[in-house]
Amino acid sequence: MVSRSTRRRLGAVALVAVLLGTFAVAQPAQAHGNSNNSTKNLVKSVTLAGVLRHLVAFQAIAKLSGGTRASGTPGYGRSADYVSTLMRAAGYKVTRQPFEFNFCQEEGSAFAQNAPTPATYVDQTDYDVMDCSGSGTATGSVVPVDLQLTTPNTSTSGCEAADFVGVTGSIALVQRGSCPFGQKAANAEAAGATGVIIMNQGDSAAPDRNDLFFGTLGTPVGIPAIGISYAQGVAFAGTAGLNLTLTTETVADVRTTENVIAESKWGDPNEVVMSGAHLDSVPEGAGINDNGTGSAGILEVALQARNLKSKNKLRFAWWGAEEANLVGSTFYVNNLSEADHANIALYLNFDMIGSPNYTFGVYDGDNSDGTGAGPGPDGSAQIEKVFEGFFAARRQATAQSDFTGRSDYGPFIATGIPAGGLFTGAEVIKTPEDVTKWGGVAGLAYDPCYHQKCDSLTPERDGADAAVYKQLRKAYKHQLVGNLNTFALETNADAVATAVGTFARDTSSIPPRAAAVAARSAGASQTSHGDWLR
Repeated sequence: MVSRSTRRRLGAVALVAVLLGTFAVAQPAQAHGNSNNSTKNLVKSVTLAGVLRHLVAFQAIAKLSGGTRASGTPGYGRSADYVSTLMRAAGYKVTRQPFEFNFCQEEGSAFAQNAPTPATYVDQTDYDVMDCSGSGTATGSVVPVDLQLTTPNTSTSGCEAADFVGVTGSIALVQRGSCPFGQKAANAEAAGATGVIIMNQGDSAAPDRNDLFFGTLGTPVGIPAIGISYAQGVAFAGTAGLNLTLTTETVADVRTTENVIAESKWGDPNEVVMSGAHLDSVPEGAGINDNGTGSAGILEVALQARNLKSKNKLRFAWWGAEEANLVGSTFYVNNLSEADHANIALYLNFDMIGSPNYTFGVYDGDNSDGTGAGPGPDGSAQIEKVFEGFFAARRQATAQSDFTGRSDYGPFIATGIPAGGLFTGAEVIKTPEDVTKWGGVAGLAYDPCYHQKCDSLTPERDGADAAVYKQLRKAYKHQLVGNLNTFALETNADAVATAVGTFARDTSSIPPRAAAVAARSAGASQTSHGDWLR
């Protein structure tokens, strides 16, 4: 646990630096008097206090910037300045890669059933406005669109224009699956629907395929669009005479943001070990867990690895516009030359590593649990094995986290680069079985403040349910700091350091990619573009 005096000191340093408009550059700690030339020493040098000082800085930046660090806002620019300044001072070569993206923000919404039985629905409990939803009001009957409500629920609902028969002037009800959310919503709009509701798929028992989900359309549409759970969608589909009113107030425009890429000046340029985390928050808040934790974790590991002088080159990335549909990481991968793409031995992704009601999730590189998405590219299983070995040594249980496409590993695995990483959970509800493994509170989300203003160092002050956080503090005793579980954060930071240190020295366990070997002598070309959230 971090002492109160330490937290005050870290907060004061970060806040003063931000308010001055410059960033104090703390010198990375040496590994307990050693040259930091081993994985063990790297892990020792990465401390909870070191990671927390960056999170305090991110919170201060958000406070200075209208409460957010979203891409396309001053808060993101200041976050990028903070990371860039520290990494340059630590001796890394830093590149800031600008790109344009669709900035989307929700400002308000309402959702109600008019007939046959009046009912009012609650935002982020019963429904969620899709990122890049249009602004306006849709009232009318609901038309189910090619729904598949029996096992195996293999849905292509809304993926083709021909699916939308009879939706003109009505609200379209479509099902998740097979194609991007944005494609479904655009098809609904083109067919004359006044609004679109996207229900979860229900194709497995997994909560993420049944419960309320938080999705993005990627590209703005002109009609209101929301997401709901599978059960709610089934209920709507089976209700005769259903009439709904859906209102959304949103902002959508094109803005410029950037990725921050930092690379060691040592190491084999033909064998790059890459780690990444998205630096942006959602517009609603500071994003301290999502994804301040991943960003702070890899930042502290990178700072402490500055003297590693490893065999392989280290590259760290802080992605912009992840919350707008993985735009930054996709832009980066799509603009690699074929040879540069081939030189990336592997990619490690860290998106939410300190959830307050955590699980220790490790990306399932070999699909050994046999559910959801398939395995990652060859080499992903070997990455998973390193993380599993770390947690086994700590006597901590892990969960196999599926490659759902919801984070920045998406464009890497889609183009054949092996990947792995950690995830402590978002909106999915913790089960009693989870509690036996990791403690905490069953019936609450892994992160009760996911994508909300209260994802901060002061969650209750920022709108969190005080009773929920009282339960979490009681369950975890002294482990909670704001919307963070410090035990999960500290453990995962050590896991990050272990993986970075291990592969910095040796990537021989990663099978060579035939295409990568050929590409090193081939001409430059761009990789294919994809849409990763569906």
